[in-house]
Amino acid sequence: MNFKILLTTSFLAAALSTTAQKNTGYAITGDGNNDFIWMNIRQVDIESGQVTKTIFERSKTNYQLIDVNTGRKVAGTAPVGENIFSSADYPTSTFVAAAALDARSNKLFFTPMRMGELRWLDLNVKGETPMFYTLRSPVLRLGDGTDEANNITRMVIAPNGLGYAITNDGNNFFQFSTGKLPEITNLGNLIDDEANKGVSIHNKCTSWGGDMVADAFGKLYVISANKNVFVIDPETRIATYKGAISGLPVNYTTNGAAVSNDGDIVVVSANFFEGYYKVKLADLKATKIEGSDVRFNAADLANSNFLLQKERDEATRFEIGELPQVSFTNGNARVFPNPVTGNTFYITLDGQKEGRYQVILSDLSGRTLQTQKIQVTKGRQNVEMRIDGRPAKGVYMVQLVNTDNRVVFTDKVVLE
Repeated sequence: MNFKILLTTSFLAAALSTTAQKNTGYAITGDGNNDFIWMNIRQVDIESGQVTKTIFERSKTNYQLIDVNTGRKVAGTAPVGENIFSSADYPTSTFVAAAALDARSNKLFFTPMRMGELRWLDLNVKGETPMFYTLRSPVLRLGDGTDEANNITRMVIAPNGLGYAITNDGNNFFQFSTGKLPEITNLGNLIDDEANKGVSIHNKCTSWGGDMVADAFGKLYVISANKNVFVIDPETRIATYKGAISGLPVNYTTNGAAVSNDGDIVVVSANFFEGYYKVKLADLKATKIEGSDVRFNAADLANSNFLLQKERDEATRFEIGELPQVSFTNGNARVFPNPVTGNTFYITLDGQKEGRYQVILSDLSGRTLQTQKIQVTKGRQNVEMRIDGRPAKGVYMVQLVNTDNRVVFTDKVVLE
């Protein structure tokens, strides 16, 4: 009896912990005095729209900032003799309007406006002194930084573990990795879909500012400050106009966006103190989250949920259910090293039929994290699998699927 009670208590605690993690988001806010100084980082319960904790508050919170280019460390509350609003040594100087949460590494990525740097807050560091990192990159240096069109105002981490960011004018679409030394690439300009009927992703009045979220299938959604929603295909860079959000107050700008547990878009304004709203993806209709915070305006929101996650999970379960039983197991193949401590592991194949195959890395719920196509030749062969980003520590599944959609190998791999 006691054993059963302990098990029940453990499962309940685990469930509550998972729910709390899914509810947790982060907001870039002002001071709460109807100001527009977006330099503070606060933890938010996305479901209730309530601020639950202050992570970093300007001129009050001690911090450490590490320049990953040089290894230089800066510590303090404000640079001595310098203005925190413009100093490169202050984490959120020049204000922040774009942030994204990488749940796998537990880092909050962001870009200070007009600075040309990618920064992140390591949320794994406990205590009262947050640890920030900054990476200078010529890729992010767009002019002298004074042109509002070049400010990065939309950012998200996609299911593939890569980050994406977009400038106000949509002419610079960035991709970045989330490891210790992120690699940043400018993918080019976004392209208006021919079906957009004149609503352009580049138009200042309709499409600048706002935020970005991702769905579980890999598509990105720009919610502009003027309430317009575009769907971005990262592969083609095509931006398709989906529609405008209805049901919001007239002067309400949609500056921050995240995804609720039930798959709705949660939005907040940087300029209008009217709380948080939930928006249905199907019809883009907004309803107010009653009791949500009305003190702190927010220039950006970030959390780790994806749109259409339930639909993706159902599709994955269906695909797995349709696959036949495994043709062979670990007697003919194995994963090494296992556990995996880096970003690469190998599958040793012995005597497998020649041809094209697909390697699938998924979590234990069946959610695909990444896939990789390979060519198998005759005889013994080692196949390299490079992990995009860095998933959270734990147990994952590796499958090898042939062109007939038959799983010919499956094994568990531990990521440490």
